[in-house]
Amino acid sequence: MRILGLDIGQKTIGVAISDPLGFTAQGITTIRRKKKEEDINEIINLCKEYAVETIVVGLPKNMNGSIGFAGEKIMEFTELLKDSVECKIELWDERLTTVAAHRAMLEADLSRGKRKKIVDKIAATYILQGYLDRLSNMK
Repeated sequence: MRILGLDIGQKTIGVAISDPLGFTAQGITTIRRKKKEEDINEIINLCKEYAVETIVVGLPKNMNGSIGFAGEKIMEFTELLKDSVECKIELWDERLTTVAAHRAMLEADLSRGKRKKIVDKIAATYILQGYLDRLSNMK
């Protein structure tokens, strides 16, 4: 069982994948956004390559739990994705994942240039790992 984690931004999509047993998340790539159709095709190809059963999409919420403009855009993209893939798709509250990703990279003493290149992939890893941890706690 492989699970794909996505951190969808305006310019990029961070991508993470679970190990086959669903214990750990690992960042694999950052997709440079072009057109929605092309972005979805790249996700479809990753789903085939890794035999993905579930996609977890980070949903940005405001601190009070409401959905803002960015969240609405991600929900629209997720609906398009649902029409194109056969996997189950779940939305996951991603509040503060980008902040956590930046903090981890600062602690690792990565340069600003390196941080900028991988922040979305790291955020996708945090999103997916949170989801995997919840799954393991439910067992």
